[in-house]
Amino acid sequence: MDNIYLKKHIGASEIFGPLLVVDGVSNVGFGELVEIEQKDIRRLGRVLEVDGERAVCQIFAGTSGIDRSQIRIRFTGSPMKISVSEEMVGRTFNGLGVPIDGGDIIGEEERDINGYPLNPDAREYPRENIITGISAIDGLATLIRGQKLPIFSGSGLPHNEIAAQIVNQSKISEEEDFYIIFVGIGIKSDDASFFLKKFEEGGALGRLITFLNLADSPSVERLITPRCALTVAEYFAFNKDKHVLVIISDLTNYCEALREVSSARGEVPSRKGYPGYLYSDLASVYERTGRVEGKDGSITQIPILTMPNDDITHPIPDLTGYIAEGQIVLSRELHQRGIYPPIDVLSSLSRLMKDGIGEGQTREDHQNLYSQLYASYSRVSRIRSLSSIIGEEELSETDRSYLKFGDAFENEFLSQGKDEIRAIEETLKLGWSVLNRLPESELARVSKKEIEKYWSK
Repeated sequence: MDNIYLKKHIGASEIFGPLLVVDGVSNVGFGELVEIEQKDIRRLGRVLEVDGERAVCQIFAGTSGIDRSQIRIRFTGSPMKISVSEEMVGRTFNGLGVPIDGGDIIGEEERDINGYPLNPDAREYPRENIITGISAIDGLATLIRGQKLPIFSGSGLPHNEIAAQIVNQSKISEEEDFYIIFVGIGIKSDDASFFLKKFEEGGALGRLITFLNLADSPSVERLITPRCALTVAEYFAFNKDKHVLVIISDLTNYCEALREVSSARGEVPSRKGYPGYLYSDLASVYERTGRVEGKDGSITQIPILTMPNDDITHPIPDLTGYIAEGQIVLSRELHQRGIYPPIDVLSSLSRLMKDGIGEGQTREDHQNLYSQLYASYSRVSRIRSLSSIIGEEELSETDRSYLKFGDAFENEFLSQGKDEIRAIEETLKLGWSVLNRLPESELARVSKKEIEKYWSK
C-alpha cells in the first residue's frame, strides 16, 4: 500500500505546452503510464523524463483547462499498453488504439506499445515480393516482404490516392494470409473520410485495420499512433504468422509533434529545429519492420512523408533514406503534366528488389527488363535537355527514337488509372511494348534470347 500511495500526487509543479512536471515522485520509470484527473477532466499521459524526484509527463490530450494546483496525478507503474486480438480486423481506431467505429474489442492479450527494433542477428533476409498492381512500383521498385520502402511526396501531390490504391490492390500468393494496417497521422477529416470510403469501395475491409489520428487531435498523440499500429502488426506477424503491410501517412506530422515536445522541454535543437535524436527516434519506428528467423509472418512498411518545399535533403527524408531500403519519389513535374502516379523513376529505387524478382517470383526477364528501361529513360532526360537547346530536328535518328520512347514510357507504362490493377505479367508486357520505339541495337541490357521471346518491332 505504501508504494501505491507514493505514486499518487495532488498538484503539479509546472505546466508548459503538452508537458506537466511533478515533483516529489518515487519509484517512477521512463515510459510509465500516467492518469490525471480534475473534476470532469480525465486524461492519460506517459513519463517522458525522470530526474531524481522530478518527473516530466507528456499528456496525450494536452494540458488545456487543467489547474495545476488541483489536478490529481497517479502513476500506474506500467507502460502504455494496447489490447490485441484478431477481432481488430475490419475495425477503425483512434490514435491511441481506442475503437471509434462502435463496439469494444475483446483483447486476447495486452501489449506494451514501446516495442523494440528487431534483433539484427534474428532477422531473416527478405526475398518474397508484394504486388501492388501499380506498374511503376512492381516493375521498377518492387516491394519486398519485410522491407521499409518510404514514399517521398510533396504538398499537393497525390500520395493519398496512391496509399489508398496500394491498400486496395496489394496482394501476395493466395495460399498465405495477408493483412494491411493503415495509419493516418495528423490527417484532415476530409482525408480520413476519403480513405474510409476508398477502402470500403475497394473491398479491403476484410483484411484491413485502420488507425486515425486527426489533425484536430492533440499533436502529442501522434507520437503514440504508429507505435500502437506496429504493436498490432507484431502480434499478427510473429504470433499469428500473418504477412502484414503497414502504411503510415504522414510521418512528417509525427516529426513535427516530436519537434514540438522537444521544444517544450527546452532541448537544444539540431537541423531545422528538430531534436538531435530524430534519427534514433525514426529508427525506433522503422526498425520494427522485417522478418524473423523461425517465424512465418512478416512486417513490411511503407511510410509516406511530405517533403517541405519538395526538399529531399530536408532532415526527415534525408534521415529516412539512411534507414530505409530504398525510396519512391513523387515528381511534381509529372503531376503537372497529368501523369498518375507521378513517380520519378530515376530518383526511386528498391534496394531489395533484386532478390524478390526473376524466375519463380515474377518472370525470368524482369531484372534485365528493369535495367534496360531504367538506362533508356535516364538517357531520355539528357536528350530532352539537348533538344531544348538545338531543336529536335537537329537530333540523330537514334536520339529521336529515345524521345518517342520517353513519351511512350510515361504515357503508357507509368500512367494508369487510380483504380486500375495491373498484374505483373501486364506490367512486364507494357515494358517490352514501350521498348519497341527503340532500335534493337540499343537494347544492350537484355539478352538476345529475351529479345526474341518478348520484343517485337
